[in-house]
Amino acid sequence: GHAGHDGSGESHFTVEMESPAFAGKSRLERQRMVIRALGDIPGQRVHALAIKARAPGE
Repeated sequence: GHAGHDGSGESHFTVEMESPAFAGKSRLERQRMVIRALGDIPGQRVHALAIKARAPGE
């Protein structure tokens, strides 16, 4: 029940990923990689998305 939420169901998610592809990347670069992989899901069916992306060993 806040601005931007239409009340149609679950719309807040947390994604936790670990991948060697994230090694040497900034937090912003990692988040952009995840958003690209999700395609049109963010902004359509997802209102809020928390991303925790790390490289192995972090």
